[in-house]
Amino acid sequence: MNARRIIPMAAVLALAGGVLAGCSGGGGGDEATVNEDGSTVVDMWVFAEVHAAYYEAMAEAWNEENPDKAIDLKITVYPYEEMHNKLQLALNAGKGLPDVVDIEVNKFANFVRGENPPLVDLTEVAEPYVADIVQARLDLYSKDGSIYAFPTHVGAFVSFYNTELLESADIDYTTIKTWDDFQAAGQKYNEATGKAFGIAETAVTFVEPLITAQLGGQWLDADGNPQVDSPEAVETISMLQEMQEAGAISTIPGGSPDDEQAYGAINNGDFAAVVYPAWYTSRFVDYMPDLAGKVAIAPAPAPADAAVKTIGGGGTGTAVIGASPVAEFAADWLAFAKLSPEANVAVWKELGFDPVNMSVWEDQAVTHDPENKFNKYFQTNLFDVLNEVKDGIGHWESFSSPNWPSVDNVFRTVTLNEAFENKVPAPELLKQAQADLENELG
Repeated sequence: MNARRIIPMAAVLALAGGVLAGCSGGGGGDEATVNEDGSTVVDMWVFAEVHAAYYEAMAEAWNEENPDKAIDLKITVYPYEEMHNKLQLALNAGKGLPDVVDIEVNKFANFVRGENPPLVDLTEVAEPYVADIVQARLDLYSKDGSIYAFPTHVGAFVSFYNTELLESADIDYTTIKTWDDFQAAGQKYNEATGKAFGIAETAVTFVEPLITAQLGGQWLDADGNPQVDSPEAVETISMLQEMQEAGAISTIPGGSPDDEQAYGAINNGDFAAVVYPAWYTSRFVDYMPDLAGKVAIAPAPAPADAAVKTIGGGGTGTAVIGASPVAEFAADWLAFAKLSPEANVAVWKELGFDPVNMSVWEDQAVTHDPENKFNKYFQTNLFDVLNEVKDGIGHWESFSSPNWPSVDNVFRTVTLNEAFENKVPAPELLKQAQADLENELG
């Protein structure tokens, strides 16, 4: 079994270390396990080690505030695909389950199919916090009015500009407001330097949903039927292909900005602009040290008459398994660990993510702390940008559809490569994608 077990850490925000090799004990038994000290054992599965460390920190924080109902959190870290596959198999078998689990947004719809999802309805425990939570992110993990998982971050799309590179080509990033501006700046930069400006992604489906949402479109209708050849979808891919033809965007090693090969290329100055979710701040700090002090954050480009300014991209929903004998207890802890102000301060301070609890966005002692490693790295403040667009953060309904994983897979494995590597015209390739999805989904 390829897994890692995380042991409790001493400090609330000591989000490093403490990882030992091991295998999952698995929750979902018939009875709760309570230790001699009165703490309740909760088994959790995650697919990102940094998340595991964060949850251990929030377990420590919970225990400090609730010594009479302490949690003994046992976390196992699995590789991404293995964890989701193992979870599905365990749910099918009705045994070997964790009590709490992280589910990546592109996989989430697979676990809430049918009338009775195998996850706990978390609506009630969320109630004390929902007034301050970005509703679009709760909607992402909801079905029929019930919340089945809690988000980790907003993931609002923003732009990251290497100002040192742009200044060498006499480009002022603050003048880039629309996608037309972005294309014009990219073409100018490419002509002046011979280098790539923005990124044409081929291995992830991020910027395309952003633009389609800004145009007022969806890739799936309310019944989950694909509409990837809609006018808005065709306009989106056509826009990006036009940008590529003009030299404003180029394919990147690894196919995605969030890839080890891409980190090296961006760090080397091979690309000057990245439009990506706000959580990408962590990738700059962790993997692109040479760019410290050179990168400015700004709002993502949008059409002048955009239906929304931005949407949330990517994400992880954390759920409680309905069969867990400690479901009620685990749900209470999870609400604290994911939605409380304390948790969301830690999300920013330690992970660099944009918190879903928007009360944190207004706390300048937190958001503008000069000692914060993310504030030190970037020229501009992430929360100044987020507060500028917060009233225009939209929810792209397609992400919530049970059929989104199929759409995402087709685009990541076929459509985007056809668009940006083989230059197949947008109407033609999207007609094919629509036919393939109709055939798959029936």
